[in-house]
Amino acid sequence: MAVQLRSKIFEGSLPGPHVLITGGVHGDEFEPLAAIRQLAPVLAENIQRGKVTLVPCVNEEAFLLGRRCASDGLDLARTCPGRHDGSATEQVAAVLSELIRDADYYIDLHTGGTEFAIFPLTGYVLHADAKILEAQRKMAQAFNLPVVWGTSPNLEGRSLSVARDANVPAIYCEYGGTATCSSDGVNAYIDGCLSVMAMLEMIDWPKPAGIVAHTVEDARPGSGHLQVRHPSPVDGFFEPAVQLGEEVAAGSRLGKVVSLSDEVSHHIDSEHAGIVLMLRTFPRVRAGESVGVVLEIT
Repeated sequence: MAVQLRSKIFEGSLPGPHVLITGGVHGDEFEPLAAIRQLAPVLAENIQRGKVTLVPCVNEEAFLLGRRCASDGLDLARTCPGRHDGSATEQVAAVLSELIRDADYYIDLHTGGTEFAIFPLTGYVLHADAKILEAQRKMAQAFNLPVVWGTSPNLEGRSLSVARDANVPAIYCEYGGTATCSSDGVNAYIDGCLSVMAMLEMIDWPKPAGIVAHTVEDARPGSGHLQVRHPSPVDGFFEPAVQLGEEVAAGSRLGKVVSLSDEVSHHIDSEHAGIVLMLRTFPRVRAGESVGVVLEIT
């Protein structure tokens, strides 16, 4: 049986762009699902131009399992563009990739999931096409989260890598996590999506006061890959020494991992100065897994 993604489509009476908005690429990220569900009736009342496709939960099997990934163990955000004849995640990735290619603009909503909290950010890849890059910059600024982050375009398997190859301007957003669903995150996502559509002249919507505090573009290979920064040297219990969004100096203590085997503490220090962009909130950590990310803001 072919995979189908549950979606809602809203169209204005006038011509305009087609925007795709997705949530639930990972099954343990909840603010996007709630935000997209609440966004639907607002669009039904306000869309004037173009078309919006909403997919609240891309990875339904992972959501029902309460895990980041579905039963085949594949990370959907590393599996795109997928295969129609592949495993469950590969099939979902193939259908998602078709939706992305069919859009004119794309917004992908995420959180830190079960194990991390992420400081609110809007990201995009540093696209080789200047017009697409500028469109992405405008989308990110309009979404209006505190951090705007442009990163290397060379990461593969992502929803944004499909958009990159299809020349579809795309952004992704991160807000919170820790296996909760914060009302602040939900409201920020609703407001951000509406602000982008207002910028694209699809709806008439008041422009909010700008809260973007940091705009960073980092073209180094691998920038934007959050899960590999500040890895734990051992399996153990992580105890943070910083808070999300805190400014830290190079070499300052992010926290420690206490080994379960010998109870030795292994201190983990920041590789550089910046703000704590992501922080592990699930204490159990495996060797090689990240305990956090510090975003260089100079």
